[in-house]
Amino acid sequence: MVGFLAEYMFTVIYLSLFVNLGLSLFGLFYKPHYVKKLIMLGVLGDTLNMFAIFLGYRAWPSPTTPSRPPILLTYPFENASVLVEFTSRAVDPLPQALVLTAVVIGLAVMVFLIFLGDNLFKHYGTLDMREIRRLRG
Repeated sequence: MVGFLAEYMFTVIYLSLFVNLGLSLFGLFYKPHYVKKLIMLGVLGDTLNMFAIFLGYRAWPSPTTPSRPPILLTYPFENASVLVEFTSRAVDPLPQALVLTAVVIGLAVMVFLIFLGDNLFKHYGTLDMREIRRLRG
């Protein structure tokens, strides 16, 4: 029963991430207001970070042996079976490190885009992209 419930929850999460991805791309490309585009860009970045985290997740080998964080608790090893058992159950730390880096870079890009939006508003008096395009041309 636990395996079925975990499988069901992962299916629901993956489907919701795909819906989130589609909605954020729609808002990014088809909404004319700059603030809405910034919000959708933030949602898109968070959705892609969740995809990366789920790619690094290792499913449970069985319901009785859940996955563990990638921290080795016993050193030195009594035998090689401890290391083999650890590597079969530990999650992958690389996607976690990449997501942490992506969050910091995403914050810097978002601050830059907010500054750009402030300058757009000061120069054109609006944040509607259609209006800015009309005023520019």
